[in-house]
Amino acid sequence: MKFIKMQAAGNDYVYVDCFKEKIENPGEIAIKVSDRHFGVGSDGLILICPSDIADVKMDMYNADGSRGLMCGNGSRCVAKYAYDHGYVKSKNFTMETGAGIKYIEIEEKDGVADYINVNMGKAFITSEFPEKISINGEEKEFIGVDVGNPHAVYYVDSLDELKIMNLEAVGEYYERHNRFPDKVNSEFIYVEDEKNIHMRVWERGSGETLACGTGACAAAFATMKKGLCKNLVRVHLLGGDLDISLVNDEIYMRGRAEYVFFGEINFQSF
Repeated sequence: MKFIKMQAAGNDYVYVDCFKEKIENPGEIAIKVSDRHFGVGSDGLILICPSDIADVKMDMYNADGSRGLMCGNGSRCVAKYAYDHGYVKSKNFTMETGAGIKYIEIEEKDGVADYINVNMGKAFITSEFPEKISINGEEKEFIGVDVGNPHAVYYVDSLDELKIMNLEAVGEYYERHNRFPDKVNSEFIYVEDEKNIHMRVWERGSGETLACGTGACAAAFATMKKGLCKNLVRVHLLGGDLDISLVNDEIYMRGRAEYVFFGEINFQSF
């Protein structure tokens, strides 16, 4: 199987060009390729596919083999690959995802996609504002946000507190809390000012990642609704920055995507 390793804000996936490749058992393949010691190493597997209802389709799988509905950083990588390889003919095109059709705008440089803008659609608050739950005996407040997949946004009081959080130790308690029967992505936020927020994320099915595009959208949306930031905010993640804006109740995400390397796997070696 030929593949492409790509990353956007450090959120890295193995991508397969399914215009050329046929993939069976993608959930099993996701587990194999995601292993950072015995596989390629990634946050999951994303298939770049033809679509009957859009210009291109993104089909994503988490590192544990579970199927995901939407990946914001992944959508930018799919958009870049599709544009750079001529699968789409315009700088404005549509992408089919598990969370519906997304609208893409390419900012080109030297004939290839440089910055990618994704219209993520409308977000929805799904909790009380805020809602309280108990994590390991401690009361926590979160804001639930749906941006095509579920998120719980938590706030911390300082950047130092955010930096020293041991998500490896506590992340699964947030992800698997019985409040979230289908598990949830958890964002931890420090608000620097009206234009800048800092974020770490624990993604369901993948653990802590360097970035999460939908998580950045959820965190920015919740913070806007709290009145703590403007309708254009820069989200600082471990892997880089994303610009999130709210226009006519729709969320837009802007950032880069990059190739890491191209390769080929023989699964008989697994």
